[in-house]
Amino acid sequence: MPDLLATLSIALGSSLVVAGLGLIVLGGRLRGRSVTVHIVVLLVMTVLAVLAGIVSAAVGMFISNHDLHVLVVVVTTAGAVSLVAGLWAGRRLARASMWQAEARERERQAEASRRELVAWVSHDLRTPLAGLRAMAEALEDGVVDDPETVADYHHRIRVEADHMAELVDDLFELSRINAGALRLTTAAVSLGDVVSDAVESVAPLAAVAGVKLVAPDGDWPTVAGSEPELGRIVGNLLRNAIRYTPADGTITVTGGREPSGGWLAVSDSCGGIPDADLPRVFDVAFRGAPARTPEKEVNGGLGLAIVRGLVEAHHGQVSVANVGAGCRFEVHLPGA
Repeated sequence: MPDLLATLSIALGSSLVVAGLGLIVLGGRLRGRSVTVHIVVLLVMTVLAVLAGIVSAAVGMFISNHDLHVLVVVVTTAGAVSLVAGLWAGRRLARASMWQAEARERERQAEASRRELVAWVSHDLRTPLAGLRAMAEALEDGVVDDPETVADYHHRIRVEADHMAELVDDLFELSRINAGALRLTTAAVSLGDVVSDAVESVAPLAAVAGVKLVAPDGDWPTVAGSEPELGRIVGNLLRNAIRYTPADGTITVTGGREPSGGWLAVSDSCGGIPDADLPRVFDVAFRGAPARTPEKEVNGGLGLAIVRGLVEAHHGQVSVANVGAGCRFEVHLPGA
């Protein structure tokens, strides 16, 4: 019994010394290091603590060198296996930890975007609803009764209703994109036809704004995509350019082929976007800096966010850069 207590004391003392040193290293020099490093150091500390306890107890019991070597080999082999397993597990834990951190960050950004979107939409709905109510009350109470004013009120009510309908459509499209519910029926689509149709649809808006649209004939590529969604991409880019381009400005639509498919670009003369705002142009509800040309119409700030979502749904890329006296939005799409 005394020999057992002595052996236990020797092994315990040696193991505690090694474990204490390991804990000091973990709590000091390795603070802030990766999960993998902590797990490997923890395993090394454990193996060394076991080895120190065995060796010190073995020396105290005066066992033969052969038996001591056998013990050291067994513990070292087991320790090496433990280290390899710990390194593998540590890397998995590190990847899982990074994924969880990225997921939390994406969730935080999504929540912030949702709050910002709700605030913007509430503002954009409150303004036309207040105008609609005021005009409806004026018509109902007979405040206005001359035919010209009544007709003007009816026209403005329809315009505001159309604006709210467009805003609801944008919200529905954006919700489908964010929820992953967008299902594209892709086919070979002529990008030139899509651009031609989009330019024709926004031509009245450009004429009212005094903006010139230029879409020169060129070697337009055939891309793989859904024609309605591609039309919406080009249309949103054109409407955004018209909104920020001053009167007598020019908007140019160009395109071409590339090895991976095709590209199109919408260039305007809006005066440029501040460099700090460029990374946020495609964010939900982002409307640009006040220094840019004032908008010609109120909008929900969803058009470019929808563009990015639809382009990514086509496995393409969209970017923006300041070029000359304006901006250039460029879309790259895979070939048919």
